[in-house]
Amino acid sequence: MPTLSKAQQQLVSDPEVYEKAHFQESCKTVEFGPNFIKRFDINNDGITDVVSDSSELTCDGVRGPACNADGCPHNFYVQVKEGGYIMIATAQIYDYDFVQRFGNMVFVLKMHPRFCDRLDANPCEMMVRVRGGRFVTISKK
Repeated sequence: MPTLSKAQQQLVSDPEVYEKAHFQESCKTVEFGPNFIKRFDINNDGITDVVSDSSELTCDGVRGPACNADGCPHNFYVQVKEGGYIMIATAQIYDYDFVQRFGNMVFVLKMHPRFCDRLDANPCEMMVRVRGGRFVTISKK
């Protein structure tokens, strides 16, 4: 499994503002691509959540400075009914699809083959569902 943050994070009012402020403090010049932040319901509760993609930012002239052979960090935030968001996971992945399977929307995370205990060149595909504030693995290949 890619690196995931399991500790409950602080409540943030808006992940986009929070993430952009972090990079504006740590970079002299920063540019955010159009897909740096995506807003959609990731845990099937009817409330809009947020996913950030660090491959969509350029820090001091370097695109995706935290990206490596394992992919790029993606932060996953769920919105709570009381207001605000909690970051539930950080995953170092190549990319993801968000598709309907088994009557629910699930992520198909594309990552380094070693996360599926493989040595070939084809990306590992792990299907995960977000339940509440946790990633639950459905399958991997």
